[in-house]
Amino acid sequence: MDNRVVLAPMAGICNSAFRLTVKEFGAGLVYAEMISDKGIVMKNEKTLSMLYIDERENPLSLQIFGGEKDTLVAAAKYVDQNTSADIIDINMGCPVNKIIKCEAGARWLLDPNKIYEMVSAVVDNVNKPVSVKMRIGWDSDHILAVENAQAIERAGGAAVAVHGRTREQMYEGRANWDIIRDVKQSVSIPVIGNGDVETPQDAKRMLDETGVDGVMIGRAALGDPWMIYRTVEYLESGELKPEPSVREKIDVCLLHFERLAQLKGEHVAVREMRKHASWYLKNIRGNGRARTVINQIEDANELRAYLNLFAEEAMAKQDEIVLV
Repeated sequence: MDNRVVLAPMAGICNSAFRLTVKEFGAGLVYAEMISDKGIVMKNEKTLSMLYIDERENPLSLQIFGGEKDTLVAAAKYVDQNTSADIIDINMGCPVNKIIKCEAGARWLLDPNKIYEMVSAVVDNVNKPVSVKMRIGWDSDHILAVENAQAIERAGGAAVAVHGRTREQMYEGRANWDIIRDVKQSVSIPVIGNGDVETPQDAKRMLDETGVDGVMIGRAALGDPWMIYRTVEYLESGELKPEPSVREKIDVCLLHFERLAQLKGEHVAVREMRKHASWYLKNIRGNGRARTVINQIEDANELRAYLNLFAEEAMAKQDEIVLV
């Protein structure tokens, strides 16, 4: 890693088009979205397409999830032998019910012994380093973050990323950085902190308060890869770089779209870009109406034209405000 800023794995978000865009803004490490072990083992076409990695993304951590040792190991071996991922990451944090019902994701948080068994089995069968991303616990009564991290280390895990919320919290409430600090103090492997890092100043505060080796940024990077760049710059020089202009936001949004179109085809890309475009347009005057229009667009050229038109109109309105 060139620096300590890491892009979090986000389901339905962190495909190659998004990762590469964020990578170019300076992320020291990017995570791919979680991928089903069974989908890999069964050679599901859609699942295997999720394994695509652009060589410009590395170093990259590819995350898999599953609840059964045999399929988890088989999927890890496939990733090890057939992708250019630098790290194989095991998901122990996803809180959604469909993953929990598969005995995967955050379900592991209740059983340090299972964690040891599963992680050691993967480590023993692959050459790439194995890491784990986990939450601090299942709920406020079952916080086993230290025990789980120690199990990961004993099993041969190379690093652990800790989201400071419980499964019960989902994505609400405050992340508990104190427990992230406890984990860092309890193991000798690298620890990456995750949760409530919304500004470059938050990232520095997390590093200072917890002693973690890296800071992971997730939702704050949606539509705002400048958050990665600004954080890297702030941590290295103490300088807080300015927010991007409207034109800069739209240009990167369009670049992201072109990469998504190349990855998935224009028809799918237009639909998937709707949510991303709404994030890029956040805090720009007139974004509410723009989102309504974008959500009805089906054609790629129409989307390109509208985003450029929106940028021109938004900049003109800014000039009017300055003149007044």
